[in-house]
Amino acid sequence: MAGTKAGGAKAAATNKSKYGKDFYSKIGQKGGKNGTTGGFAANRELAKIAGQKGGRISRRGKARTAISTTEFSETSKIDVRLGE
Repeated sequence: MAGTKAGGAKAAATNKSKYGKDFYSKIGQKGGKNGTTGGFAANRELAKIAGQKGGRISRRGKARTAISTTEFSETSKIDVRLGE
C-alpha cells in the first residue's frame, strides 16, 4: 500500500505493467460477480430480523424535556463583572 499520492500512482503503474492494463478491471469484475450471492439479498428473513433490531435500538439517547426561555432566564440571573 502506498503512503502518498505519488506512491499510489507508482504502485498502480507497477501493477498495470506486471499484470496488464486491465488489471483493476478484472478485480472489479470478480467482486461484482461474487457480490450478489449472500447477505440480505439471499435471505429476506435475515433482513427482517436485522431491521427489527435496528428499530428497537435508538442511537439518539433518551428524550430530554426542554426548559422554557422564561424559566431559564429567571433561574440563571448571575451578575458577572470582570476586573472587580
